[in-house]
Amino acid sequence: MKRDFLSVRDFTREEIIESFDIAIDMKKDRMKYSEALKGQTLALIFEKPSLRTRTSFDVGIQQLGGYSLYLSPNEISLGKRESVHDVAKNLERMVQGIMIRTFAHQIVEDMAKYANIPIINGLTDLLHPCQAMADFLTIYEKKGKLDNSLKVVYVGDGNNVAHSLMYAGARLGVNVTISTPRGFEPNLIVWQNAVADGAKTGAKIEVIHDPMEAVKNADAIYTDVWASMGQESETDKRKQIFKPYQVNANLMNAAKADTLFMHCLPAHRGDEVTDEVIDSPNSVVFDEAENRLHAQKAVMYKLMK
Repeated sequence: MKRDFLSVRDFTREEIIESFDIAIDMKKDRMKYSEALKGQTLALIFEKPSLRTRTSFDVGIQQLGGYSLYLSPNEISLGKRESVHDVAKNLERMVQGIMIRTFAHQIVEDMAKYANIPIINGLTDLLHPCQAMADFLTIYEKKGKLDNSLKVVYVGDGNNVAHSLMYAGARLGVNVTISTPRGFEPNLIVWQNAVADGAKTGAKIEVIHDPMEAVKNADAIYTDVWASMGQESETDKRKQIFKPYQVNANLMNAAKADTLFMHCLPAHRGDEVTDEVIDSPNSVVFDEAENRLHAQKAVMYKLMK
């Protein structure tokens, strides 16, 4: 039976940990898995551009012995030039998996519904599960554990990255606090789902508006751009609203001395984070970026092997 990865909630805690162990093994010995997906092709559908998603999936499938097929917006134009149903039914005859990075989450849901091959969510406006996998893999490597003795604090817009961090933390039993201005809180249904999952694993999922209060006892402080793709017209307005939520030395000093600084990148230095923080010894942003490759290879391995 085919499986998809549209949300972190598609994997159990045990499956996520297993994926991390596979990713760490792949990281240690790339050649060990060099024929794991030999002869398989992954279609890469991009409605939104990305440096890390494009590179990590393209390189990742090749390191597993497979091939990638890049499909740009001009070649498909989902739902306009051709329906999601027809794209799915065409591709399932020619490739063995599809990664899609798009806008509406319903598009990946529909793709998974219609295609009889695995679908991987490379990003939607609602969720960014591959990023969360890389993030918690990084925490696992740096802290040596994933349980409710850990606290991850996300400071900024309650966006798709915040949503997937909540889902991953709740699944893994890691406490996640979201600190955001009023009116920019995470999606209510996502928050309710995360709270329900966290109740089963002992993870506390909460929203605290005061960032200084939120980061107390944090093991990791995470931020993202204040205006995501498609919100460019709101940039100036958001800069004023989110200015108190900048991750700077003052905010980092309110947490533990060994608190990790995390960011999904690209970063707008001087806005959501200062140079002093992102370039500090506590920053693991490039470890996260590298771990996109390893975490996604593990996901492809589990779904396509």
